[in-house]
Amino acid sequence: MTRTKKTGIKARGGRVAVIGALGLASVALTAGPAFAKGDVDITAPRTAQVGKTITVKAHGDDDSAGFLHQLCLEENGFGEGWHQETCSPVVDGDARVTAHGTSARRGDLKFRAVLYGLTSAHDQKPVRLHASDVVTVHVR
Repeated sequence: MTRTKKTGIKARGGRVAVIGALGLASVALTAGPAFAKGDVDITAPRTAQVGKTITVKAHGDDDSAGFLHQLCLEENGFGEGWHQETCSPVVDGDARVTAHGTSARRGDLKFRAVLYGLTSAHDQKPVRLHASDVVTVHVR
């Protein structure tokens, strides 16, 4: 009888531990932060000729609630540092932007696209949501 009693206690203790672990795991999964999904894609030619038109296109989206979106193209070339080339209009949903330009000299131009979230069309402090990978255009 003693042996059966101890086995029963051990079995109940094991069940309680398993149930407690499953409960804790489910609470941890639901209490974790929710991440908004989104991405930014950028396309540019790999090479370009000096004086010829370079076209860079970008597309960005994000499913975060409460934000309008604006997509900006940034350029880094010839030691100037990153600076904005152009931005899309403020939209509710997918943002797209296209930039056309030429290079007057040889070298590498780097481009990236940055998606911002705004609370209104005239928001003075936009939130940076996503950035694309950097693409390099070799100007020859």
